[in-house]
Amino acid sequence: MSLYQNLLLLTAVSLFLSVASACSDGQCRLLDGCSSDGDCEAGLYCFACSQGFSGSRCVRSTIADQFKLLNNSLPFNKYAFLTTHNAYAIDGYPLHTPVPRVTFTNQEDSITDQLNNGARGLMLDTYDFDGDVWMCHSFGGHCHDYTAFGPAIDYLKEIQAFLSANPEEIVTLILEDYVGPNGLTKVFTDAGLMKYWFPVSSMPKNGEDWPLVSDMVAKNQRLLVFTSIQSKEASEGIAYQWNYMVENQYGDGGMQAGSCSNRGESSALDDTSKSLVLVNYFHSVPSKSATCKDNSGDLINMLHTCYGAAGNRWANFVAVDYYKPGSTSGACTP
Repeated sequence: MSLYQNLLLLTAVSLFLSVASACSDGQCRLLDGCSSDGDCEAGLYCFACSQGFSGSRCVRSTIADQFKLLNNSLPFNKYAFLTTHNAYAIDGYPLHTPVPRVTFTNQEDSITDQLNNGARGLMLDTYDFDGDVWMCHSFGGHCHDYTAFGPAIDYLKEIQAFLSANPEEIVTLILEDYVGPNGLTKVFTDAGLMKYWFPVSSMPKNGEDWPLVSDMVAKNQRLLVFTSIQSKEASEGIAYQWNYMVENQYGDGGMQAGSCSNRGESSALDDTSKSLVLVNYFHSVPSKSATCKDNSGDLINMLHTCYGAAGNRWANFVAVDYYKPGSTSGACTP
C-alpha cells in the first residue's frame, strides 16, 4: 500500500473514531459540540454564537440554584442574582394599543419563563398611561401608544403566580418609576403581591447585613421592591433604591474594560453604607447577536473590575439583556 493510501486510511479511521465518539442523545455536557437540543444533558440546550465560538455547543438553559448549592442561611446581601434589564420589553409581546410599537426590546422570554429559568431580579419601567399603570420603554417620563408594552398588572400577576408556586424563592423588582402617588400601591395590591412584601422597616440603613434568607422565607417576606422616587419610601413604604444600593453606569458607559464607575444617581460604588451592589452590563442599544459574547467572559471580567471598585464586594444583582445567550452558560451568574 502506498504512503498516500496509508495516510488516506489513517484519515478515514480518525474521522470515523471522532464521529463515533461524538456525544448525542442527551449525553453532551456543558460546552460539548452539538447539533440539536436533544444531544445535550438535562438543563442544557444547543446554542450557536458566531462571535464567541465556532459551531454549536451545549449551554445552560437555567442557572444553578445557589440556595441548593450552598443553603439559604446567609444574609440576603451575601448572594448574587441574575437580573433581567427591562424584563418587560419582550420580543413579540402582544400589542395593547392601536398603533405599532416603535421601541427597543431587551428580552425574549416571558416574565414567567425568566423566573423559571433563574432570574430573581427584574428591572421594570412603570408609567401612568391610559388611566392605569403600564410597562413602557419610553423617554421624557411619558408613555406613548408606540412605546407602551402592557398594563403592569399583567406582569405582576405572573410574579404573584411564581411566588405562590415557589414558596422558598425571593424576587427583587427595581423600578424606574414614573407613576403618581399611590398608583403602585394599588396595582401591587390588585395583583395580590402585598402578602409577600418585604417591609422598609426591616431593611438595613447603614450598610449592615440584610436578614437571613431563611428568615425572609419563613416570614413570607419574599418580594423586595425598589423605586426611583425618594418620597415613596415615606408615603407608600416602597424602598428608595439609592438608600440601599450602589449601581454602576448603565449602557455603553458601563462596558468599558477595566473601568467600573457609579451611575449619576448612585453614591460611589465603595460606599459601604449601602449593603447591595448592582452591576449593569448591556449596550445602550440592545443587540441580541452581541449578547452571547457580552454575557460570557467579558461579563466575568467586568464583575471582577466592579468587585474592586465596590470595596471588594461582589455584585448582588447582575443585570443583562437577553439573559440566556452566553458561551459559558445559558444564564449568567457570577
